[in-house]
Amino acid sequence: MNLRRDVFQAIADPTRRAILLLLATSQTMTAGAIASNFDTARPTVSKHLQILTECELLAQQQTGREIYYYINAKKMKEVDDFIEPFRQMWDDRFNKLETIMKKYKTKK
Repeated sequence: MNLRRDVFQAIADPTRRAILLLLATSQTMTAGAIASNFDTARPTVSKHLQILTECELLAQQQTGREIYYYINAKKMKEVDDFIEPFRQMWDDRFNKLETIMKKYKTKK
């Protein structure tokens, strides 16, 4: 049974975000290599990998007996595209705040 998982629910978990960051710097890794970076049981890490794979943030490729996980750049781009307007909104707000603070500082 292939459940449809929500990308944002998946990345809400700090361990899954850490896995994504790890793979972003390492390109590809096996489940065992990924699990060795965490203080949790391997089945727990495997469950996180399953969730990330089901929501298509990770892809996998089997080479012999090993399964290698890697970032699905296309799906990460979709997430980035969704977040970008919010990032721009906050950048604009911080820039306005900075302008106000500079004006206030020069008036003192």
